[in-house]
Amino acid sequence: MIITVLGFKGGVAKTTTALHLAAYLQQYEPTLLVDGDPNRSASAWASRGKIPCDLCDEKAAIKQAPKYRHIVIDTKARPNEEDLEHLVEGCDLLILPTTPDALALDAMLLMVKSLPKGTNYKILLTIVPPKPSRAGEEALALFQEENLPHYPFVIRRFSAYQRAALSGCAVFDSKDRSSKTAWGDYQKLGREIVKG
Repeated sequence: MIITVLGFKGGVAKTTTALHLAAYLQQYEPTLLVDGDPNRSASAWASRGKIPCDLCDEKAAIKQAPKYRHIVIDTKARPNEEDLEHLVEGCDLLILPTTPDALALDAMLLMVKSLPKGTNYKILLTIVPPKPSRAGEEALALFQEENLPHYPFVIRRFSAYQRAALSGCAVFDSKDRSSKTAWGDYQKLGREIVKG
């Protein structure tokens, strides 16, 4: 399975999502994380420690891909139309992470409008603030109203992700009291994708 994580806006947990989804899939079958972002965020994350899956850039991926059952691709923000077409053609599932703030939601809606017809995609709501904020619930209701394919759960905002990035590990290996709960959010995503 080839999964591409794509966003029109930075700061929506694109790299965090790609890395943790690859970590989840790696538990079951060989998985490659491809760092296709010119900022090389996944590579920078991995350079500070040890992530639980193999990683390469998009150039090396062509040679490496046949060795893996799953490939998760972290892409650059705001791809042009031609890049978008190639990314969609080359994957089985497109995940569009977005935060629940208005600017990110606007960018995500623009992305959805620019997707080629028939694209297999799902929106993932990320960095959702804790209650009493209702931002997550309101964004999920918007997706429902607009009849947009989305995951029915959210990835909550936890300090454990920053600690994991600084330590160069997956969130389940970070030394933070919210690590287990944070990993639980990505386990939900992994289970949902595996069951199809």
